[in-house]
Amino acid sequence: MAYLIEGETGAWEIVIGLEVHAQVISNAKLFSGAATTFGAEPNSQVSFVDAGFPGMLPVINEVCVEQAVRTGLGLKAKINLTSVFARKNYFYADLPQGYQISQYDKPIVGEGELILDLADGSTRTVGIERLHLEQDAGKSIHDMHPTKSFIDLNRSGVALMEIVSKPDLRSPEEAGLYLTKLRSILRYLGTCDGNMQEGSMRCDANVSVRPVGSTELRTRCEIKNVNSIRFVQQAIEYEARRHVEVYESGGEIRQETRLFDSGRGETRSMRSKEHAHDYRYFPDPDLLPLVIEQAFVDGIKAGLPELPDEKKARFMAEYGLNAYDAGVLVAEKTSAEFFETVAKGRDPKLACNWVMGDFFAALNASGKTIEEPPVTAANLGAMIDLITDGTLSGRLAKDVFALMVETGKAPAVLVEERGLKQVTDTGAIEAAIDAVLAANPDKVQQVRDGKTTLLGWFVGQVMKATQGKANPALVNELLAKKVQG
Repeated sequence: MAYLIEGETGAWEIVIGLEVHAQVISNAKLFSGAATTFGAEPNSQVSFVDAGFPGMLPVINEVCVEQAVRTGLGLKAKINLTSVFARKNYFYADLPQGYQISQYDKPIVGEGELILDLADGSTRTVGIERLHLEQDAGKSIHDMHPTKSFIDLNRSGVALMEIVSKPDLRSPEEAGLYLTKLRSILRYLGTCDGNMQEGSMRCDANVSVRPVGSTELRTRCEIKNVNSIRFVQQAIEYEARRHVEVYESGGEIRQETRLFDSGRGETRSMRSKEHAHDYRYFPDPDLLPLVIEQAFVDGIKAGLPELPDEKKARFMAEYGLNAYDAGVLVAEKTSAEFFETVAKGRDPKLACNWVMGDFFAALNASGKTIEEPPVTAANLGAMIDLITDGTLSGRLAKDVFALMVETGKAPAVLVEERGLKQVTDTGAIEAAIDAVLAANPDKVQQVRDGKTTLLGWFVGQVMKATQGKANPALVNELLAKKVQG
């Protein structure tokens, strides 16, 4: 359902298109052999090509081409067997060549799609306009000196995939879902790590508004280089409301590029929006058209992994999970793999409950990643086995899980060390029940008079008396018999 802004003159619809700049996972840059390691010393990963030295010729990195094709296939997009690199001309201090090598009218990947799972259970198909390869610029640093700016060219020449959506998104929430889903696909494919905090995935949001019922695409503003999904949503919300206020006050929106100030939660003007002719695009004379063979594409396609949508469908069919649980588990490849390890040969719904409940809670509390979990998949699976075979009750399992988080020990070791094995001995449980009944004859009589809700209280007292070790099902069965006389 569309997210509407109620103005004084009526309701307005937001129209959003996103341009995502995803850094390609490659050990070398797009047109040079310089390294791409994040966090290296400034200007320590710069070749003569990256620094724009005269006479230095670019040489295409085949791995980057393969990664772009792989991403295009993951987005169900058309792969163009012939594409052209162009020079995008503009001047900035961190662009030493005075132009950026990019792709313009003939990109390597054409139209595709991405499917969003919306909160109301429906789906929305978002069109992908194109994916093209381009080299990144360097980094300008303005906060190290009161009067000087510094330039780090480590990022100069790093391969980027610019993934451009069609203006199919209608709310900040949908934009967030789109970025989350796209990042998930990129990580599954192994083409970009999606770490926005490191700048390896950045987003430009194109925002406009129109009266509800209109199909007109009005003037848009582009919000540049937003580096978190939350900030993208905030920027869209602010910018859309700004547009509505301008229109309703009788003004016009000027097409421009804007920046998002996360501290103030607002956008501000950066420059008037450039048009393609402003960049004087022309084919790069140092690079021939990029021609790839269908066999190359087919080989990459044959090696694609199971992607989130397909994995979700399989989890629902194979494990009997509902759409929500399956969607949460497959959102990240690592969490899907963790779940499948835990669920192998076990009750999948019980495994799902433990992974999405106690395990995810412990993961969040620990601040660790699932690659270094507070409890391993093997140990969590072993604990579920102890529940299944009756060694642990659900209550005792929670105690054991907490100890696993604390100590890192296997569940069987903890059960033995702490004496946490569930009591299934009928005689011991009957003795505990008899003691509780003898101590509360008035409540026993109330149950016999028809107040059966008190049975739950008796169960609690017996569990307390046995330190939570009694088998709850057996307690309920024996208690019902004894109370009724």
